[in-house]
Amino acid sequence: MSEEHKGPSVETAPDEAENRRDPFSEAFKKFIVSDWAPYSEELPAELPAAPWAATRRAALAAAHEGATLVIPAGPLKQRSNDTDYRFRPHTAFAYYTGLGEDREPDAVLVVAGTDATLYFRPRAPRTDREFYADARYGEMWVGTRDSAEEMAAATGLAVAHIDELEPSLAAAADLRVIREADPAVTALVDKARGGEPDGAQGRNPDGGPDKDPARDGAAQDEDTAFARFVSEARFVKDEFEVAELERACAATAVGFTAVARALPEAVSEGRGERWVEGVFGLHARHLGNAVGYDTIAASGDHANTLHWIRNDGDLRDGDLILLDAGVEVNTLYTADVTRTLPVGGTFSPAQRRVYEAVLAAQEAGMAACRAGLPFAGVHQAAITVVAEFLAELGILPVPVEESLSPEGGQHRRWMVHGT
Repeated sequence: MSEEHKGPSVETAPDEAENRRDPFSEAFKKFIVSDWAPYSEELPAELPAAPWAATRRAALAAAHEGATLVIPAGPLKQRSNDTDYRFRPHTAFAYYTGLGEDREPDAVLVVAGTDATLYFRPRAPRTDREFYADARYGEMWVGTRDSAEEMAAATGLAVAHIDELEPSLAAAADLRVIREADPAVTALVDKARGGEPDGAQGRNPDGGPDKDPARDGAAQDEDTAFARFVSEARFVKDEFEVAELERACAATAVGFTAVARALPEAVSEGRGERWVEGVFGLHARHLGNAVGYDTIAASGDHANTLHWIRNDGDLRDGDLILLDAGVEVNTLYTADVTRTLPVGGTFSPAQRRVYEAVLAAQEAGMAACRAGLPFAGVHQAAITVVAEFLAELGILPVPVEESLSPEGGQHRRWMVHGT
């Protein structure tokens, strides 16, 4: 909310000012903070991902010796009035802290050598106004948040209040930040970098230090390199990540099985694409954190739209339905599975032939997934099978070799995307 909307201005009409006044009486404010049961003194167990995250942080620091690395979780995003969209932390933040699910909005991880500190907003005491009146952070509105001691126990990190972040950054050396994660944090980093360059004494018209465009550009280049490093660090999965991916795949298989069983009901109830989406979403929320991306439940001709997520069509016996869905587990690792199912339980001969051709293309691509082979070879193996099948149908207008050449590409009319 902008500053001008926080309270009545001098021009506000008396009745409007009355509507905007503090809605809580003094008697209520005294009563609401009293006689609550104490919080449990038992600290939470360490998160399963925490020791793995510590190893990742050590590798990160070793690769950026002397730098102060700033990894924000990201801010909450307003949906309407006093409600926010469900929060999901930036992937780099989750990777290096071990925090998943909806944890921890506005938090920032700062890594400097062997020191790592998590700056976050711990829960306020129940005697504070935030407890009952803050719809974004208040315990009565969004549930009990962690205390500093609880967060430290869960993550194994040193923790500090988020209000301490700005002075900490101002005193830090060689700052790097994931720029897109949280614009407000990026602004703090840029501000901290904005001191006078070595040997410079000039001031800008606002009274602040002169800006050095070359230095600013070099700093942003370092941020870009830092973001690339933390992204590429996730290419190779550790044992914990592999297990979480397997868990996500197993949960997704449960969801697909449930959808197959629910197809008759999806046909009879109408608007069956939504029924399918809902059945899968139920299992995603029950077995994990959520769906890993918007589910594609595309029946009939809708399956020809690559990213069909409107999911408002009917299901009919004799049609196919393409389901592209994945369960995201609580640690935020997700499966990504696509299967095409006959709505009535049986493929027609023509449907089966197309299905078998796509299956053969998939298997060819998987066979090309071998150490030492080029990444592009996976797509090339799959698309070769597709092009040969299109030629068999008589709808490819040129020979297969020509279509697969850089000057051709006619087969992409039926598969414009990559494998």
